[in-house]
Amino acid sequence: MRYTVDFKASAAKDMRRLPPEIRRRVADRIDSLKENPRPPGVEKLAEGRYRVRSGDFRIIYRIEDDVLLVLVLSIDDRKEVYTKKGKRRWE
Repeated sequence: MRYTVDFKASAAKDMRRLPPEIRRRVADRIDSLKENPRPPGVEKLAEGRYRVRSGDFRIIYRIEDDVLLVLVLSIDDRKEVYTKKGKRRWE
């Protein structure tokens, strides 16, 4: 089974802001989620969300198995991906 990857608007904006070299690495990591959305090293977060690493960056996403969809919710530096001004960015 091959999953489709889609981006929340804010995650697409996060992706565009990345420097080109980092963007390529993150894009490769996201593409790999099409084949295996739960790769080794994935961490399940609260509320059915998952996190994978790509260097110093973190990719937060949700898996919808019933429609074979990986929805990327947030991409950011490991220091900032979980909170922005006290709020989770992916909510």
